[in-house]
Amino acid sequence: MKKSTMAMFRKHGWRIDRFIHNYLYFVFYHPYVRLVYLQFVVAARYLSRFRIMAPVLRTAFNRYHSKVLSAGNVRKILTLEEDIHLISENNRQIIPYQYATDIILRNPGHIAVMDCPCKQARATEHSCGELNSCLAVGETLAQFWLEHCEKYHARRITQQEAMELVRSLRKKGHVTQAFFKVATGGQTGVICNCCPRCCVSLESTKLARLWNDNLSMNTESGYSVIHNADACKQCGACAAVCHFGAIRFNDGLRTYDRKLCMGCELCVEHCPEGCLSLYQDREKSLPLDMDLVRERICSQKDSHHD
Repeated sequence: MKKSTMAMFRKHGWRIDRFIHNYLYFVFYHPYVRLVYLQFVVAARYLSRFRIMAPVLRTAFNRYHSKVLSAGNVRKILTLEEDIHLISENNRQIIPYQYATDIILRNPGHIAVMDCPCKQARATEHSCGELNSCLAVGETLAQFWLEHCEKYHARRITQQEAMELVRSLRKKGHVTQAFFKVATGGQTGVICNCCPRCCVSLESTKLARLWNDNLSMNTESGYSVIHNADACKQCGACAAVCHFGAIRFNDGLRTYDRKLCMGCELCVEHCPEGCLSLYQDREKSLPLDMDLVRERICSQKDSHHD
């Protein structure tokens, strides 16, 4: 048994079923994600009239979901120099789901990249550019990819290379997300650069909302956008790059829906006039900000010492 396989086995303890699921998920990453996508398509076309679909999807989304990341917060993850280990019920303030909320990154400077299964699965419909764009942050997960996923062109990269990859794909309008899955240990470590036309998770949320407007596999970053109207030339660049319909121009009038905004920061980065900025929105979930996570770890340690 390879070292990374043994590490995965130990991570799951007595839950052999989750170890097997975790193993199959990454070893057969592309067909696994392709199958999930096809299941959602079938459900949307043929099963949407059945009321049972909403609770079924809620159960699934509680076990596999993502957190949208701002550019600043993904940079903090990809430049970490120390381990992060935060297991707490309070994590749901950041990742508002019932399960899979652990924030654990061991040896985060160990990063691997491999081909995105969503982009590969949708390649026959359209090409969005670079396939080699899914990141594993942390030695345990990254090493598993390197040892088992050669067919998906897994390779190790530096933190600087990871940041350059994220920056180049964000210029193309790709959304950065951190993924959590019960079967992979309930923790983060997978950072995806998601093309909204290809991403199975973003597409699944759209399909799920055919049954229930409140269902989502993706939670917002924790930020909303401030607009400097005096500096704005209403060029429409922000609306063009907003994949969530939060910014629109109608008859030359700009509108912004804060509830639809995922705080991905793409509009801020693509505004040629620099008239947009993020602010932490107290009515949304807390950001996956490593500075905030460190504070919570320290507060946990202090409470244990009292």
